[in-house]
Amino acid sequence: MPTLLAIGAHYDDCVFGVPGILLQAVRKHYRVVIAALIGDYSNWAPIGDRRQELLEGATRISKDYGVEMRYLGFRSHQFDVNLETRRAVAALVADIQPQVAFLLWRHDHHDDHQVASQLSEIALKYASPVLDKRPAPAPRRMYWFDNGPRHTIGFEPDTFVDVTSEWDRSLEWLGRFMALVRNQPYQPGSLDGAQKAKQTLAAWRGQACGVAYAEAVRSLHPYPREVL
Repeated sequence: MPTLLAIGAHYDDCVFGVPGILLQAVRKHYRVVIAALIGDYSNWAPIGDRRQELLEGATRISKDYGVEMRYLGFRSHQFDVNLETRRAVAALVADIQPQVAFLLWRHDHHDDHQVASQLSEIALKYASPVLDKRPAPAPRRMYWFDNGPRHTIGFEPDTFVDVTSEWDRSLEWLGRFMALVRNQPYQPGSLDGAQKAKQTLAAWRGQACGVAYAEAVRSLHPYPREVL
């Protein structure tokens, strides 16, 4: 069973960025893991004293879609790129051993996203020297993903994935996450702000490649593809 790893700063970054791709991987019998570098939400006002409920709820919801959730203990705006954080993320990558990986685009208005992207790229490419351990092969495919309007800066994708078949479940997954934060039941017939933003973005990407809904990513390296 091949493994796909998607790394974000926050619990919801990957579920906003590439949920359709993750669900496709589940359908194709990949082991799919989301790693959120921030696992301490004690300084995040919207969740109040429901920090543990957020982590457990996001893990439980993701499991419903066949996806594992992993967290590190970083706190928002209180982690940076240093030897300690490099080793923590590299150890996580070495433990999961993905063949395919997705990470946040580095240029972003949100400091957490910038730092998480740098740490993810270092860990995915150089886990062995960072950890001073035996060779841990890098994933055979690595892709940046964007985090949508008001966050991402200058993202130009080179790979488009048709996620129309996964769209309803993708939007539901994100909506359940948002309802969890609000401490309200999920309302399937009503879209919140995050769902509307994701729907607009996915429809735009779909228009770019001629499908109803698409997710667009950018490869870290050129990869050969069959075109016939």
